[in-house]
Order: sequence, then C-alpha cells, then structure tokens
Amino acid sequence: MTLIAGRYRLLDALAEGAAGIVWRARDEALGREVAVKEVHAPPGTPEAEERLLYARVEREARAAEAIRDPGVAEVYDVAVERGRPWIVMELVRGLTLAETLEADGPLPDREAARVALGVLAALRAAREAGVPCRGLAPDRVLLANDGRVVVTGVATGTSAPDAPPPGPEEDLRSLGALLGGMVADPRSGPLAPVAGGLAGRDAAVRAGAVRELERLAGTGGRPHGSAPVDGPADVPERGPGHRERSEHREHDGSAGVRGARTEEPARSGARRRPRRGTVIAAGIAGLLVIVAALVWQAVRDEGPGAGPGGGGASSNAPAVPGAAGTGAEVGGSAATPRS
Repeated sequence: MTLIAGRYRLLDALAEGAAGIVWRARDEALGREVAVKEVHAPPGTPEAEERLLYARVEREARAAEAIRDPGVAEVYDVAVERGRPWIVMELVRGLTLAETLEADGPLPDREAARVALGVLAALRAAREAGVPCRGLAPDRVLLANDGRVVVTGVATGTSAPDAPPPGPEEDLRSLGALLGGMVADPRSGPLAPVAGGLAGRDAAVRAGAVRELERLAGTGGRPHGSAPVDGPADVPERGPGHRERSEHREHDGSAGVRGARTEEPARSGARRRPRRGTVIAAGIAGLLVIVAALVWQAVRDEGPGAGPGGGGASSNAPAVPGAAGTGAEVGGSAATPRS
C-alpha cells in the first residue's frame, strides 16, 4: 500500500472524478483514518498550465487549513508528492447529495431548505478564509451520518489556473441551481421563487431569497457564519448589542433572531420577581404588627378586671393578691400591694 509523505497510508479509493481521486487512508502518526485527495489535472492540460494549477490548489488548500466550520471538511495537512498536491482531510461518513437524490428522489421542501442553508454557511466560511468554493455540485455536498451538511472539494477545483475566483453572486447563483435540483417542482413549488431569487441581479432580491430560505427551513435567522455571502448590502448594519446577541445565538442554538429577542422579557421578569417578594414580605410584616397590637390590647384590657380603678401597667391602684393580669405581664413593673 502506498505511503504518502511517509505518514499517510492509502487504503482504498472512495471516489474518482475530474479533479482527482479521494482515498480512504490511515494516518500512521496519529492512528486515525483520514481522507486523502490526490489532485490531478484534466487530461490534455498543457504542462505549464498543469504546474500553475497544482500551485494554486496547494496554496488554496493550505489556506483552507484555517477553516473551522462544521460545514466544511477540515483540512489537516497538504503534502506534495510526484509533483502534485495531496490534501489530507477529515473523513466524513455519509452519502453525497447526488447519491441521496438518486436513491430516494427529491427532498421534501423543508429538508432541501435545510441542506441549502448548510451549504450557504460553508460558502461563507470558505470565503472568509479567502478560499472561494469552485464547482459546487451535488456530488460535492455530503449529508453526513451525524446530521451535518458538509461541502467537500474546497480548494480542489479544476477550473483553468488563471480563471478568476467566483464572486459572492456566483456563489448564490450556484446555490440556487443546487436548490432547484433537490426538489420535485423547481418551477412552481414553494422553493421556486427562492431558487430564482438567489440567481437575481439585485442584491436586495438575493437577500430576500436567503430570508425566505431561512423561513422555509424553520430557522428564523441566518445560518451559521457571520459574514454575508453577498456583501454588506444583503445585511443591515447592527450595533454592538446586536453583535453580542448574534454571537450568543450562534453558540447556543438556531433559534435565530426570534430566539434572541426572548431574552429581553426574561430579564424583565427576573427584575419583577424581587419587587413581588418585597411586597409580600412587607404585607406579612404589617399583618404581624396588627396581630401583636391586638394581643397587646387584649392583655391590657384584661388588667382592670383584677381590681378597682382604671389601673394598668402604670396604675397606682393596689393589686389584689392572687389576681391575674398584673402590669408585669405586659412589660411594666409589677404593682406591690400596700400594707
């Protein structure tokens, strides 16, 4: 079995296409399975262009090592063997979108929207790293066993070496075409205007198509990835407070903008609870004062019955020996009988 860079042992071929062969391999240094992409130029490519192509793929693959997004297969290493780059990547287990469509037919609209949003997040992450995705297609989208939507082939496109990288609008146009191929009715179904809007010339139309895609997927907010694919025109500016909530949303779940806004009433409720507790405590204290006053009055009224006069705790009337209810019982000095 072939050993690449003295470390990666090729086991068996997983897929083969115009851009090369993807191998299942074993990283002998770390003892784990990886995917290794053997890049080769299309047949008939002139030698000079071939060298330029390999140099570009190697450069973009090394830049892709910085991408840390669940929607992009992680690049672990880039080795050069036999004059060609070999890209060592995360081995993602699952079926490609092409295989899924061939086996099961079109996806339900909601699932198609979820897959499209996952691809959009991967496109954003790749663009942020300076590695635009070339040649987006169903066979380069993996529906992983762990539920992720993973874009493969980042930095391994086979376009001409001097071809300019695709722009943000081309990313969305490719996404619209991908989305149209996922559903049963791409012309008149619920996702038809979304697919058409993603390919629109107007930035506002493209932004509206992304929002509708989010609504149909049930997220209510932007997919993971902070930078818009289509530039600042697609997303209005926010203040510092929004950024903090956005980061929270991204870390805590996909509840989106609506989920983030529910934090405000929750905090208001938390402030109201101490006030209610204070009112209840004050009411109880007041009740205890009233009860104590009534008890004191009852004891005080009991005092005169012990002897003549209007005495009490401070009365000078002589106390009756053996009588109950002397002033001492209510905190005064006990009266001493006179002889």
